[in-house]
Amino acid sequence: MEITLRLLQFFLKYTYAVVYALLNFFLPRKGPPTIPPIRNPLITLPLANVIKLMRQRKLKSEDLVKAYIDRIKEVDPHINAVVQDRFDDALADAKRADGLIAKTSDANLPALFNRYTLLGVPFTVKEACGLKGMPFRVGSRKRAHMICMENGEVVGNVVAAGGIPLLISATPEYCFSIETNPAPPQKPCLNPYDSRRASGGSSGGEGALNGAGASLFGVGSDLGGSIRIPSLFCGVFGHKPTGGVTSIVGHFPGSSEENVKQYLQLGPITRYGRDLALLMQVMAGRNAQKLDLLTPVETKDIKIFYSFGFDGPNGILHKSTDLDVQLSILKAVKYLTNHGCKTELTSMKIFENSMEISFGEIAMIKKFPFLINSTNPHKVREHIFELCKSLVGRSEYTKEAIMIDLLRYTNGFMPAANLAKYKEKKQTLITKLSEMLGNDGVLLLPTFPTPAIHRNTSGLALWNIDYCMLFNIIGFPSTHVPMGLDQNDLPVGFQVVAAPYRDKLCFQIASELEASLNGWIVPTPNDLQPLNESILFL
Repeated sequence: MEITLRLLQFFLKYTYAVVYALLNFFLPRKGPPTIPPIRNPLITLPLANVIKLMRQRKLKSEDLVKAYIDRIKEVDPHINAVVQDRFDDALADAKRADGLIAKTSDANLPALFNRYTLLGVPFTVKEACGLKGMPFRVGSRKRAHMICMENGEVVGNVVAAGGIPLLISATPEYCFSIETNPAPPQKPCLNPYDSRRASGGSSGGEGALNGAGASLFGVGSDLGGSIRIPSLFCGVFGHKPTGGVTSIVGHFPGSSEENVKQYLQLGPITRYGRDLALLMQVMAGRNAQKLDLLTPVETKDIKIFYSFGFDGPNGILHKSTDLDVQLSILKAVKYLTNHGCKTELTSMKIFENSMEISFGEIAMIKKFPFLINSTNPHKVREHIFELCKSLVGRSEYTKEAIMIDLLRYTNGFMPAANLAKYKEKKQTLITKLSEMLGNDGVLLLPTFPTPAIHRNTSGLALWNIDYCMLFNIIGFPSTHVPMGLDQNDLPVGFQVVAAPYRDKLCFQIASELEASLNGWIVPTPNDLQPLNESILFL
């Protein structure tokens, strides 16, 4: 362990513990959430059901797109998740999709949907992932006039499969934060379950839209939990794929470095765990065959390892995992044990250098864009000065993004000479974890120690990011699984980690738990009756 880094973590842990306790005491949950209830039953259909109904000519793309547009307009004033929409173009795309389906004979309709898996299906896109013709500022004043010239490759895969993009969603500046506070004039993105809480980051706009029931699914990206943390905070499913499976071409920020292609991954955020495999099949493009998603796996054949958090000195230095998060893991383990899975409480000793490995590898990325990339030789001093300016609203940069930049310039507060040592420890960790999980094992552990953090506390909470970032660095797939709400009506859940290219084990556990336990819970209850698909003719 690194003394300087860990002393800083120790200080911030206890500072955050005090702040977290005080905010929970003085800002208890009061009254119902402000998100309007869902009024249109079409919004409640999982992707698999949507595709089935379209194949049966019982659902028109135009009606589904209109339903989501109405929902987005209804909720966005409460969450500030939309950067820019393309609603008129989306409706035109939907009419074209309906026209194509209408003129295709019944005999040829299966072939049409085999070619265009997501024909007529609306979706949303994290701004950083790149949507042609839309803003590409990624929360930054410096990029205020940037327009994306081409779809990012993963977005292009979804569009090529017939998907209809509705909008681009908010990110923090340069995606450098676990809460989505872009530079003004954009407003902070708010949590659909409690507006005083963060929606997460950096895919915070996608997390908020999906949590509010305003997106069927979204394209997100994840370098250090940027899909999974918003999924936790907003109560939905989110998957970080095996390293290198999805392309990062067209993503900002990005890099041509091979390690960045492994660490940074694009993946789905959705309310429905049963849709994850299909979405990954599309997003992975030519690499989908590496995941063997079409070969089924039985839940009872998956071995379950679980932990409630880091242990030993590493556990002491991290924030203690909230009881409700621990109970969500225990609830899942009990269910899986009762349904034939072998389960085992495991030691987290192999993760003792989780923070050093995570921060050290990020520090060694040199071609990945820096926020402040000046010629000033005193970069640390420059960043500290800029951070002070940001705290009083006098900087053109956000304080959260400056902190990440500072972390990189200081080698994660570690001597540069020690980085190689932790690179070797990373390889040892990969070997040990691969041996433990094998081809049929998964690890259940916290995505983050707490449910949604209070707004503007991410600088203190950041020092728990290695719960997620570590699996980016070692390339293991990870899915966040929502498990209902805690005593404050905030979403709780955990991540499921598998060995590389065994993403489908994560999906199987996610869909199994969704079917039998809680999954996504709508922020504001409604009195909608279940949609009778057998008589749905639109």
